[in-house]
Amino acid sequence: MTGTERDATDADRAASGAAALRLGRIPLIARAVIYYVTFLGFILIAVPWAADYLGSRVLPWRLDTGWLRWLGWALFASCWLVYTYASIVLMRRGRGAYVEFDPPSAFVATGPFRWCRNPIAACVVGMILGEALAFSSVGILLLFVVAVPLAHLQVVCIEEPRLRERFGQTYSDYLEHVPRWIPRRPRGDGK
Repeated sequence: MTGTERDATDADRAASGAAALRLGRIPLIARAVIYYVTFLGFILIAVPWAADYLGSRVLPWRLDTGWLRWLGWALFASCWLVYTYASIVLMRRGRGAYVEFDPPSAFVATGPFRWCRNPIAACVVGMILGEALAFSSVGILLLFVVAVPLAHLQVVCIEEPRLRERFGQTYSDYLEHVPRWIPRRPRGDGK
């Protein structure tokens, strides 16, 4: 790392430290509720609405999911419940919010995080697919197709390196035992 890169990294850490101090003045539960409502409102209402609107105006294809609409609603609801539960676990056990700029301070490998490393991101993508089916929307379905690689890149390029830096060997061990996306029974569980 060159001196310039090191200076930029140090400046980023100082800025994030100052932001953390300002955010720390707001009670954790208030921050978490604000993030939850704002993020879900944007990612599950505003963006899909725009995708559906553009898709219905620009794309020549139509989609009729028929009885799969109910499956879409069921997928949406189940992903929303797991998303909410995982967010609460991360906030309570991790002693912090669940966003990149206000991360938990403690490593969490319990609850949904025992089964999947990224239940929150997986559930967001699942909710978008559920919306595409529930609303028979080509635009939202294309949003889902774009969201999958974007979520993967965000996790691999941003989240995992930051977690490895913050939690070291504990996180490296976790990577060996828990799958990134597809939930499975934790290794070593006799249950």
